[in-house]
Amino acid sequence: MPNQTTLDPTVADRLKRDDHGLVAAIVQQHDTGEVLMLGWMDDEALRRTLSEGRVTFWSRSRAEYWRKGDTSGHVQHVRSVAIDCDGDALLVRVHQVGAACHTGARTCFEAGGELPAVVGSVPDAPRPDDRTADHEENR
Repeated sequence: MPNQTTLDPTVADRLKRDDHGLVAAIVQQHDTGEVLMLGWMDDEALRRTLSEGRVTFWSRSRAEYWRKGDTSGHVQHVRSVAIDCDGDALLVRVHQVGAACHTGARTCFEAGGELPAVVGSVPDAPRPDDRTADHEENR
């Protein structure tokens, strides 16, 4: 990618930002699918992420950019970035070095813990000889 000072307009036009100009960025380990954390990006953070190969976020609490791993050494090397169908979220696949969470846990969701929830069941798939399944296909 050429060295740019602004986010590519074809990318920027697809983003649906919140009232603060931010888009949620879900960070996922590229080879395992493990969800590591959620951060926030504005256009500049996304531009830096796409052009530098390291993940940059906008800190809502400190009101500044931060590149993951600059102080901790727990770097996120970008493997790919995708935008969701609504344009309001990004999926950043990374190679995570060390912990993703500021608490030292591998993931921010490990650190936060699971909430009690009713576990839903998945209905059985129709059998191939099921007449209802055939009827549904022929509609």
